[in-house]
Amino acid sequence: MSTTITAAVLHTLSSDFSVQQLCLREPLHDEVLVEIAGSGICHTDIKVSQGYAGVPLPVVLGHEGSGKVLQRGSEAGDIEVGDHVVMSFPSCGCCRQCSTGHPAYCDQGQQLSFSCQPLHGLPAFSNAEVQIHGTFFGQSSFASHALVSRRNLVRVDKQLPLSLLGPLGCGFQTGAGAVLNVLQPAPATSIAVFGAGNVGLSAVMAAKIAGMDPVIAIDRNPERLATAIRLGASHVIDSNVDTDLADSILRITSAAGVDYAVDTTNMPAIIRAAFASLANRGTCVHSGGGGKDICIDGSHLLHGRTITGVIQGDSVPAGFIPQLLAYYQAGVFPFDTLLQMYPIERINEAVADMRSGRVIKPVLRSMN
Repeated sequence: MSTTITAAVLHTLSSDFSVQQLCLREPLHDEVLVEIAGSGICHTDIKVSQGYAGVPLPVVLGHEGSGKVLQRGSEAGDIEVGDHVVMSFPSCGCCRQCSTGHPAYCDQGQQLSFSCQPLHGLPAFSNAEVQIHGTFFGQSSFASHALVSRRNLVRVDKQLPLSLLGPLGCGFQTGAGAVLNVLQPAPATSIAVFGAGNVGLSAVMAAKIAGMDPVIAIDRNPERLATAIRLGASHVIDSNVDTDLADSILRITSAAGVDYAVDTTNMPAIIRAAFASLANRGTCVHSGGGGKDICIDGSHLLHGRTITGVIQGDSVPAGFIPQLLAYYQAGVFPFDTLLQMYPIERINEAVADMRSGRVIKPVLRSMN
């Protein structure tokens, strides 16, 4: 039996989302029907809405969902009706990357996330006019309900505020994981975080948790720099004022440079500055993506400096999301202070607020 749901549908590139009623089929095999409590809006959703990755249209986007399990397929394992879950990225579970604890680099990850191919050969959505594509990132969580594979799900404590937890499935685990999973810094090592959006600010919080010092945040938005200070940055740099970012970081570090840098901007000039700000044998992690050419000064490589990319914080969501929630409950990872809630009917306003920088992380709540 199908379920009538509310969903935000993107019909054409660079257009507004259309909130409409769709029919969602019942879960099969390892699938689970989740009633969405909240879904974060990620910059990847916005990029895809403008043509990134060639996602087929029309489509229901969204990949930072959380909610309650309403139905489950016969092969959904230990997930039960009534469980509260966070929905994270898809992975095959079988390839070399998945089997060695790096599902964010799954050999099938790109296909599973962006192809919107029907799970088990059957489209998720139907209506009388046109086929709507679903299973974006294995979720399509810009909706009141979603069909999700068991492998995408992380069960969470029912006492936690469920509608707030979805962004842990992508943005917050990306920034925190870049620090805690990829860099794994020793206490008192130094870091510069370029960009104070949700990914950068989660990296700042993770750096404070790891005992790093100094923790330097760089952005052009003074309000976000103030937020970075509140969340644990020891120093901030306003890139509108200090245009030579590497030189500013060298001044803060008494010419030593930082042990680590995290770039979230996807801007080649900023990535070059991040690399140039490193100490000898320092590491820069780039999390922006997007495929732009990055040119760096090769002479820096002679000093043992490295640059690497990261997807989803190189996390195993089933273990890392509970770790982040434990930090949240301990009061040292207050990601909830970065959220702004919107009903799904106001999705276009939420997207506009995010693109303008007025809101760090908008979260959609279904009115159902």
